[in-house]
Amino acid sequence: MSDKKIQIGGQAVIEGVMMRGPEYIATAIRRKDGSIDIQKKPFVSITKTHPIYKRPIIRGFVSLIEMLKIGINTLNYSADAYEKDHLEETSEHDTSKKTNKIGEYLTLIFAFALALLLFGLVPYLLTSLMKIEESNILFNLFAGLIRIVFFVIYVYCISLWKDIKRVFEYHGAEHKAVFAYEQKAPLTVDSVRNFTTIHPRCGTSFMFFVLLVSILVFSVIDMIVATYWFRPGALIRFLYHLPFIPIISGISYEFLKLSEKKANNIFVKIFTYPGMSLQKITTQPPDDSQIEIAIVALKEALNISE
Repeated sequence: MSDKKIQIGGQAVIEGVMMRGPEYIATAIRRKDGSIDIQKKPFVSITKTHPIYKRPIIRGFVSLIEMLKIGINTLNYSADAYEKDHLEETSEHDTSKKTNKIGEYLTLIFAFALALLLFGLVPYLLTSLMKIEESNILFNLFAGLIRIVFFVIYVYCISLWKDIKRVFEYHGAEHKAVFAYEQKAPLTVDSVRNFTTIHPRCGTSFMFFVLLVSILVFSVIDMIVATYWFRPGALIRFLYHLPFIPIISGISYEFLKLSEKKANNIFVKIFTYPGMSLQKITTQPPDDSQIEIAIVALKEALNISE
């Protein structure tokens, strides 16, 4: 979507959907009794607080960090609501808020470490077994392909969990609602139901851009290092590649914006096809009650009254 249009971002959460508008962030949660809880907060993007944050590449990384923070807070809100509905209240549960907070931080640290290991170090170690370090392009190409395979397997495996499948259905509802708004269609269940769950601006597509762009960027970096300093090994590559991840995320963000503007270009279609295809896993057909949640969240985020 171009900068002149109102950009809507979203995220599926536990039994609900978060929508981010230009001035508000709204989350709608389906409670166990069928009612809908709404959390609505004013929102000013950090990219609007300083001119440097609006510059290409920088804005991509800044937006990513901003959305990660918003996403974690929103997931915590939905998780708390889910616990109230589905976990028995015990004295131990009542007195364990601090413990739960520590547990959340430890879980985040573990997840981050696992991601670094699975998508960072392990692909390098596996590729080094092929004895192709002499070719920086081949090395990073195979390491990148291993990352992509790991990512697809990971997404597929978690999609088999019942709870994650529900989240993916809400993800589909979020996409349908955003598409309906962008096409100026009525924001009703009957109208939104007709739209696709596959959206070019999805985080799944963004992750695929990151994986693809990293192959090119890391290859260039390795060629410079090998030419002017030394021939790097697998572990050394992994360590000095890490600081370049923010730049890669920023470049990927620019590609994502460009791909939406040039959606009909044949090269753009080829480049975006893998990420769009993976959305067939990360988004699932929602039912009408899930679509209703997405519509409520969207209207609140845009401050649309009935």
